[in-house]
Amino acid sequence: MSIVKINALTVPVEQREVLEKRFASRAGTVENSDGFEWFELLRPVEGTDQYLVYTRWRSEEDFQAWMEGPMKAAHQGGGDSSGGDRPKPAASGSSVWSFEVVQQAAPKQA
Repeated sequence: MSIVKINALTVPVEQREVLEKRFASRAGTVENSDGFEWFELLRPVEGTDQYLVYTRWRSEEDFQAWMEGPMKAAHQGGGDSSGGDRPKPAASGSSVWSFEVVQQAAPKQA
């Protein structure tokens, strides 16, 4: 079965719009990756300042290949070689949670 990676990003209120715009501008960067199955950016509603970035992959190997290829390139792109022009991160903290899908369900077709 699939694996799920959830990146919990601590985002101050004043940086929420910046984070959402950055994700919107990167649309399409993960969708064509081998083994990619699903993406969601979840905005907190109450009680937390953490956004959740949910991705589902066919395997750990597919996720690692994306991390070492397209994702790494996307995070290193822009600016000069010293990184002087790179924008300040919108998140002040991050942790990645890993899960294996052991059960799943979808709506029944009418």
